[in-house]
Amino acid sequence: MTEQLLRSSFGAAATAYAEHRPDYAQAAVRWALEPAPGLRVLDLGAGTGKLSATLVAVGADVVAVEPDPAMLAELRRALPTVSALPGSAEAIPLPDGSVDAVLAGNALHWFDMTVAGAEIARVLAPGGVLAGLWNIMDDRIDWVAGLERVSGSAAIGPRDTLSSWRAATADMLVPSAGLIALFGSAEQVEFPHGQRRTADSLVATLATRAGMLVMPDEQREATLGRIRSFLGSRPETAHGEFTLPMLTGVLRARRS
Repeated sequence: MTEQLLRSSFGAAATAYAEHRPDYAQAAVRWALEPAPGLRVLDLGAGTGKLSATLVAVGADVVAVEPDPAMLAELRRALPTVSALPGSAEAIPLPDGSVDAVLAGNALHWFDMTVAGAEIARVLAPGGVLAGLWNIMDDRIDWVAGLERVSGSAAIGPRDTLSSWRAATADMLVPSAGLIALFGSAEQVEFPHGQRRTADSLVATLATRAGMLVMPDEQREATLGRIRSFLGSRPETAHGEFTLPMLTGVLRARRS
């Protein structure tokens, strides 16, 4: 299964993505922006605007860039006051030095950083910040660890849990000597978060993961059935609403 296939899978589920994917912890976004020289922020690979909405809430001046037309349409519908442009991490439609920070919410792992690294550095002001954010499940919680086992890596992968996200993302900003010179060393921090879900809406959330979207229908329905059965068997999740224990993990580096 190619990265391109996974990367291009979201558009067909844009409405479900907008409805079910979580937002980002405001404390995480504030920390990501803390060293930035200003609050002109590019949300890169912005999807349906989940991170853009949090950036607006913390007072940032946001421009969003997203390659998928269906995702971009959802973003424009949800956030009509945010400037939202078609484009990609490898070809950013912004002038040199025009933003103080580039943030990517559950998107940095899709970028071809051998190309995107230089593009991101180009649009950043001196001393600007690059940060990737991931919403991760707290698998220190017994039922969350059980959900991970039942779901499989297509639904809950290495970047999706507290126990493994750091190792899975640590090298994303420094795949080459050139990027080390561009961005220096990176920091990783987690911030508490959570999402109110029901068993049905959590199943719907996991169904928007890239690995699930590209599964053959029969395999996807079998996987979602296992998840549904597991959630129905646990007292924490079987009846009504519950809070999915999460954190927002941030990988942050500064433009040299």
